[in-house]
Amino acid sequence: MYKDNIEKQTEDNVNFRHVLATGPHLQLVVMALKPGEEIGLETHEDTDQFFRIEVGEATFIINGEEHTAGDGDAVIVPAGKEHNVINKGDVPLKLYTIYAPPHHPEGTVHKTKEEADAAE
Repeated sequence: MYKDNIEKQTEDNVNFRHVLATGPHLQLVVMALKPGEEIGLETHEDTDQFFRIEVGEATFIINGEEHTAGDGDAVIVPAGKEHNVINKGDVPLKLYTIYAPPHHPEGTVHKTKEEADAAE
């Protein structure tokens, strides 16, 4: 069971990636990307991914198509779709994402993108 104010958790997060909760079929993760920072091009073959932007503006690239998303927007990336998220604003991009099924080890915290890349 997990219960918390996800908006506050997302806005207060300063880590590139912080896994908040992992269940048998999904995982909740908050992320903070610095201006100009990106998640990096990736594909999750067996994992659908939901994103919700709380603060900032992002460019989502999904199978080569660009989409802009900002405060309050949600984006779903189906399994098997190549994607990237780029912070296009001048403030930290604060978002949360839900992976179904889970993608990262429970309790994962990556303070920086470099730390996240090294763990992959």
